[in-house]
Amino acid sequence: MSQNFEKLADHLQPLLQRLSSAERSKLAKKIGRDLRNSQKKRITEQKNTDGSSYTPRRKRLREKKGRIKRKMFTRLKSNTHLKLLSNADAVAIGFIGRISRIANVHQKGLRDRAERGAPDVVYPTRELLGLTNQEIKQIEDSFLKHINI
Repeated sequence: MSQNFEKLADHLQPLLQRLSSAERSKLAKKIGRDLRNSQKKRITEQKNTDGSSYTPRRKRLREKKGRIKRKMFTRLKSNTHLKLLSNADAVAIGFIGRISRIANVHQKGLRDRAERGAPDVVYPTRELLGLTNQEIKQIEDSFLKHINI
């Protein structure tokens, strides 16, 4: 997948350099918003970039009866935590603050504690951020649509 993205970047680079700085910035912001929305959608669906489902949560030993069960990462995908930074040269989407550490643990499948005093747990890998082939195609389409205007 990263090879596809590199080929796309090499192919579109000469066209991108023809745009003014303001137009590149506007395009980057639009692409960033579209990507952030598709990342949120994929996190809501609990899918990895390859289309496989996230590894389900472990059952806790002492779950309370009648407790509301929530999906994973509901607050994590909000605009408050999933930030978009863009300028004429780049687009970056990522998590900030304490949430970035939690997201990194899940993204890479690292060892962490669920809460203070809890034992260390090795979390399964859950790809929160990453590009799917569909998103790469979406970037290309947005770029070409912007050039035709």
